Amino acid sequence: MFSGLSRAAGINILIILAGVAAFLIVEGRTGIFGDTEEMSGSDNFLQYVGPLVFGTVYAASLALLIAAPLGVAVALYISHYAPRRLAQTLGYLVDLLAAIPSVVFGIWGVTVVAPILSGNLYPSLNENLDFLPFFSGTISTSGRSMLTAGVVLAVMILPIITAISRESFMQTPRLHEEASLALGATKWEMIRQAVLPYGRSGVISGCMLGLGRALGETMAVAIILSPSDGYFWSVLTNQNSNTIASNIALKFPEAYGLDVNRLIATGLVLFGITFLVNAFARRIANAGFSGADG
Repeated sequence: MFSGLSRAAGINILIILAGVAAFLIVEGRTGIFGDTEEMSGSDNFLQYVGPLVFGTVYAASLALLIAAPLGVAVALYISHYAPRRLAQTLGYLVDLLAAIPSVVFGIWGVTVVAPILSGNLYPSLNENLDFLPFFSGTISTSGRSMLTAGVVLAVMILPIITAISRESFMQTPRLHEEASLALGATKWEMIRQAVLPYGRSGVISGCMLGLGRALGETMAVAIILSPSDGYFWSVLTNQNSNTIASNIALKFPEAYGLDVNRLIATGLVLFGITFLVNAFARRIANAGFSGADG
């Protein structure tokens, strides 16, 4: 009975994924090619979706760049440095972040994070690193910029990366750690030699799951960003490329006709991006796990 239920659950997941993909393809096809099969419709859609894909990947990459090292560091502290009681408390608090609704993160980002960054960090970055395209331009006085969105997204995906990395580090065989220490390694050297290699697949999996969450985040980004049409590299200005999920949330209620199909088509693009990211992460994680076993 258990085997049958497990098989049915797995098949059900495949059916749901196939149904979602079929719906997006059927409904989004008109949005991609227009009312006819002319290439001009496809070209127009590419011009429409290009900045959205750029903004989606840009915001998610910023979040992962901030959250990945922080999440791994917190996971190492909880699993190997903190006293047992403190580690349990910290683990509970980090996991509790995942229960906060995204709209609350968005409001927190606009009212707390944005003023702090725009008043302290942004002027310093713009003054000292304005030769880089990421920190050039007129800084946002309101703080509603891509960097603020990246910081908030980083906090949102931090529990995912930390939890999975922590569990991977705690699964390191005790004999491996003791053997490294017995050979004269310090605690940090033991972590580099035994813990990090063993938990590499878990870290990668956690980062990719966090990236998938950041790619599909809607309300927090919609509240924080001040979107504009086009490609914008600077993370400090009011001109920001919008994300696919945020664009759908903001425009879908008032869309009709071909605009609805176009928004669904952008959802198909987001579906494809997240599918490729997770497939790539699965491949890397499996390779890392095989290397750790070896």
